[in-house]
Amino acid sequence: MAIGMLRRNSSGTAVSVLQGRVLRTRRLSSVKDGSRFVPAEPMTLADVNENVVKAKYAVRGKIPTRAEELERRLEEHPGSLPFSKIIQANIGNPQQLGQKPLTFYRQVISLMQNPQLLEMPAEWLQQAFKADVVVRARRMLQDAGGSVGAYSASQGVKGYRRTVAQFIERRDGIPANPDNVYLTAGASSAVSCLLSTFCKGPETGVLIPIPQYPLYTATITQNNAVALPYYLNEADGWSTNPDEMERVILDSKKRNIAPKCLVVINPGNPTGSVLSVKDMEAILTLAAKYGIVVIADEVYQDNVFGDAKFHSMRKVLKNLQLREPTLYKNVQLASLHSISKGLSGECGQRGGYMELIGFREELRKVFVKLASISLCPVVTGQALVDLMVGPPSQGDPSYEQYTQETRSIYHELEERSQLLWKTFCSLEGIECNMPQGALYLFPKLHLPQKAIEAAQKLGIPADELYCSELLDETGICTVPGTGFGQIPGTYHVRTTFLPPGTKWIESWKDFHKKFYDKYRD
Repeated sequence: MAIGMLRRNSSGTAVSVLQGRVLRTRRLSSVKDGSRFVPAEPMTLADVNENVVKAKYAVRGKIPTRAEELERRLEEHPGSLPFSKIIQANIGNPQQLGQKPLTFYRQVISLMQNPQLLEMPAEWLQQAFKADVVVRARRMLQDAGGSVGAYSASQGVKGYRRTVAQFIERRDGIPANPDNVYLTAGASSAVSCLLSTFCKGPETGVLIPIPQYPLYTATITQNNAVALPYYLNEADGWSTNPDEMERVILDSKKRNIAPKCLVVINPGNPTGSVLSVKDMEAILTLAAKYGIVVIADEVYQDNVFGDAKFHSMRKVLKNLQLREPTLYKNVQLASLHSISKGLSGECGQRGGYMELIGFREELRKVFVKLASISLCPVVTGQALVDLMVGPPSQGDPSYEQYTQETRSIYHELEERSQLLWKTFCSLEGIECNMPQGALYLFPKLHLPQKAIEAAQKLGIPADELYCSELLDETGICTVPGTGFGQIPGTYHVRTTFLPPGTKWIESWKDFHKKFYDKYRD
């Protein structure tokens, strides 16, 4: 019998058969004559894509879900918990935690959303908006075809992609082609696009750093591929080990798993580290040697602190190609950026881009086709990408205000990162690398044996016990290291340093001391 056909049983009931499994039953006559019938049951997890069910995303996992429950309890019963609000330190969501939108961005977008304002008398416009805001809004509206409510080209508005290419050229000192730029609904959609293209099932592997951002393991699982972890060296500032990475590649080949992609997160999430040029050259050498696509997640490139310096994977590759053109000519690189992080913090607006280098034209057409299936990214998100990579220049009317706002955000983030890092370093049982970039700290917890045993009795990892009790006692929501991956037998916690003020840090400090006293050996 063909898959999906109906067969009639002895009682006249039609039985739907799919791969030999009975799914639904009903009287065939019921539809025709309107007589009563047995309604079909709703679908269960067994009926849906098992890879979607298997996918996990710790940043919005068990602890954050519990935080939402506690938040509802506080709304319904104020004063019922030992804290007055939830501190969302589990996710890099700047504007949720008080970071103000950049004035230049929002003024341009407001004019684009309501272009009738541009038809107001010139005197009114001059009083309400700086001249460069009006000029920029007019230009960007024209680029978008006159309205942000219209579909754009699937690859993104050409004028905005041109602005991205100009930014890349300024940053790297090497020309960029707008045709290599694809505007996306945040970096996450770019990751989904790339992995859905290169993952061909369980015979496909993707190298990911451990610890890693859970988006990658979740997307790999959704595509029924295999995650190939390579461990970062915590003792050496979360550096990479090219020998270990090559071992992972060779081991996967022995298991008949073809490594297709290699993910690099720089600056690191959750580690807060910044890769050296030497590490990046070693990664690109492996990519050249084994024909692996490099996915460079660089969404935190504007969040770099102290003496650390960000180098784009693209620039490092181009320099290698100048030195050794034959060896590195075929390297395929996808570089990602986003409006969600950096100094923009426009997470909810969903804008980003990927730049593709070294791909054959036949593959480029596949990426355009994938973009076409979704029609286009949100046009205002695309516009914010244009604004992020093309801010006011010196001499523009908005330059001074923009510079003051971005400097203020940067210095506040740097100060908060240092304060939280110093607090962790002062506490018993915590080791923490100095923050170099991104929006997070990822301290190692040397937990008491009694805490580990208590967690085992509950059937949960020990760092999850720590995060769970931290939430219940203080309202601070974090993510256990198990959600990002870590060397077995070690425990970590990821927290953002975005929340303002010091009260929450003092609360964490007090909790930590009580936790260690409670479980002291």
